[in-house]
Amino acid sequence: MKIKIKSGRTEAIAELKDTKTAKAIYEKLPIESTASIWGQEVYFEIPVNLEAEKDAKEIVSKGDIAYWPAGRCFCIFFGKTPASQTKDQKPLPR
Repeated sequence: MKIKIKSGRTEAIAELKDTKTAKAIYEKLPIESTASIWGQEVYFEIPVNLEAEKDAKEIVSKGDIAYWPAGRCFCIFFGKTPASQTKDQKPLPR
């Protein structure tokens, strides 16, 4: 599933994996929210309230997108976050 993410005049296409979480997000589109920045991560609250999937990963890479269940947020990673312990990024704790 491909989605378009827009902020002002900037647009990006992202591909969602075929998961329960991705389907739930896709079904809620379009979503409008106010973005925040945490290190080199952009995140914003979305109207989805799900637990982390069993195979959800904790360490992410530049360019990854993810759902953060604890904050009900959609996250876009473009570098390290304050929680990063390696060259990879790490989202907020579950």
